Amino acid sequence: MKVYHGSYTAIETIDFSFFQIKRDFGKGFYVTKFYDQAEVWSKRKGKEHRSKPVITEFEFSEFFFRDEDFNVLRFDDYCNEWLDFVVLNRTNETEQSAHDYDIVEGPVADDKITTEVDRYIEGLISKEQFLNDLTHNPSHQICFCTMQSLQALSQPKGKIDIAVYDIGDKVVQSLMMDYNINEMEAADRYYTSNIYTQIADENTEFYKKTWQEIYEMLKQELK
Repeated sequence: MKVYHGSYTAIETIDFSFFQIKRDFGKGFYVTKFYDQAEVWSKRKGKEHRSKPVITEFEFSEFFFRDEDFNVLRFDDYCNEWLDFVVLNRTNETEQSAHDYDIVEGPVADDKITTEVDRYIEGLISKEQFLNDLTHNPSHQICFCTMQSLQALSQPKGKIDIAVYDIGDKVVQSLMMDYNINEMEAADRYYTSNIYTQIADENTEFYKKTWQEIYEMLKQELK
């Protein structure tokens, strides 16, 4: 999945010391799958810092959502649990995280919704009122809350990297279907194979082959 981070500068190294507390999902590195959402945020940050808006693109491997080594929380939409979690984080006054999740995904509390969240925190409206009155456009964010979670992100550096990623994604999906295995096991078989070592080596030019060719070669190796 392609995800985007909007800022006033390009992100080359993710530095946790720059992250702010009292965000929707707590302190962490935020991205979104919606380019226009990242664009709005980059323009806002650019204006604040008197700089040009910059959007940095990353690749996020979704199998990390199901990786047992990661503690993941996902919200499909605005709901009671989402509101409780946002309030938990927005009222946290310490530098310590209010939760122990590595990755959190869900909708965004934009300016209008943030105002309503504040009213709810102040006791001016009930939770039922908040959810009943909620109108919103589609939004999305993923927060990487720990250093460990950052391994799920990578920056495409060029056509070769993108080709390798696209081939790997299709090969892993095919392994899952043909061998009736889960995504983690399929990824392990592929990324520990000699075929992957060769495709990742630019000098072999294996990245120019179709994913079907690579998959057939991998099946031969796995026999």
